[in-house]
Amino acid sequence: MATVLITGGTGMVGRHLTQKLIERGYKVIVLSRKSGAISPQGAVSFAKWDVENQTIEPEAIAKADYIIHLAGAGVADKRWSVQRKKEIVNSRTQSSAIIVKALKEVPNHVKAVVSASAIGWYGPDTTESLHTGFIENAKADTAYLGNTCKLWEESIEPVIALGKRLAKLRIGIVFSNDGGALTEFKKPLHAGLATIMGSGKQIVSWIHIDDLCRMFIHAIEHDEMNGAYNAVSTNPVTNKQLIMALAKQMCGHIFIPVTVPAFVLKIMLGEMSIEVLKSANVNNDKMRSTGFDFLYPNVEAAFENLLGTQMTRSGRI
Repeated sequence: MATVLITGGTGMVGRHLTQKLIERGYKVIVLSRKSGAISPQGAVSFAKWDVENQTIEPEAIAKADYIIHLAGAGVADKRWSVQRKKEIVNSRTQSSAIIVKALKEVPNHVKAVVSASAIGWYGPDTTESLHTGFIENAKADTAYLGNTCKLWEESIEPVIALGKRLAKLRIGIVFSNDGGALTEFKKPLHAGLATIMGSGKQIVSWIHIDDLCRMFIHAIEHDEMNGAYNAVSTNPVTNKQLIMALAKQMCGHIFIPVTVPAFVLKIMLGEMSIEVLKSANVNNDKMRSTGFDFLYPNVEAAFENLLGTQMTRSGRI
């Protein structure tokens, strides 16, 4: 039974991934500000780390067969002030630095590191990307989020020189019942309003959380996976297509489409509105070439699963 060490294991993706790993027979160590807790089944334990002071329990590294690096402050959690933008970058690069430092100093048998990144790496669509989709060898965008992703990926790359296989998943918009973008998209629909952002023509490259977690496990279990992979579904959609598909799942035919103008989004969100309005058609051919099969290749199947699951759990959406 292999052991997977997870950073960011208490976040939306981390919690879901931990459960998927346990179901597949792995033991999981979650890095946290506190240590010592163990799940009743003994499959999950917690080890202490301190990003600010660059410390980590050596035993966590010594026990790990694989490391999954998810840690990082939520990009959309707060308005992008100068301080918040710095926090977003530092939370990623400094947590990577701890991993690199620990792998250098602590005797270990870690076979591979699988690190999160994001499709923020790519800039707005070009004529070419609209046709083929962005592929992994594209240069990082020079805007804030592109530079953040570049620094993020570079900060974990020293593990390669330590003899560790490194795979990086550039994650699209994650659909989950436990938070994130889908929760925000659903809020106006409770009042019967299908809110389309800006022109609604911007392409959204997304992924169901189950497929994303399966990708992380796939990257662990496939030794040929090295470098960056786009973690997005096979069928990107426009913002309008996404919102209309969600509205039909939640409201049937009883809803009112409402357009939120770009200038309103800029007032509400500030600089973050650039990402909401940006079109990014991202190609997943490289991931599919590894033999990965998607459970939810289109938004209709994703929403049917997520909303159906939520209805089953709570009796309502």
